[in-house]
Amino acid sequence: MDRVALRGLKARGHHGVFPKEREEGQTFIVDLVLGLDTRPAAADDDLARTVHYGIVAEEVVAVVEGEPVNLIETLAERIAQTCLKHEGVHEVEVCVHKPDAPITVPFDDVTVTITRSRV
Repeated sequence: MDRVALRGLKARGHHGVFPKEREEGQTFIVDLVLGLDTRPAAADDDLARTVHYGIVAEEVVAVVEGEPVNLIETLAERIAQTCLKHEGVHEVEVCVHKPDAPITVPFDDVTVTITRSRV
């Protein structure tokens, strides 16, 4: 399986379990690795025969900016399902970063990474 990766998609969302997170929102960063067969697109040099990663990026940002959820695990699942709606995508790895998570000790990042496929 071939891979198309999108790294560092940024969007502001209102996800979290605390009222401040819901009210003020924060930046979320998403990394995606889409599993698909790129041979048909490469053979014909045809965008219609692969995944349009620009559209995927817009859809993922819309999910992050959309309906709030408590957990980034839930957000990652919604993003994965959005990606799998694209016909050529057979598998997706989603990593959601929450660099401004409400943690009381110094830290660099919090992430949740999931892998989903059409099984």
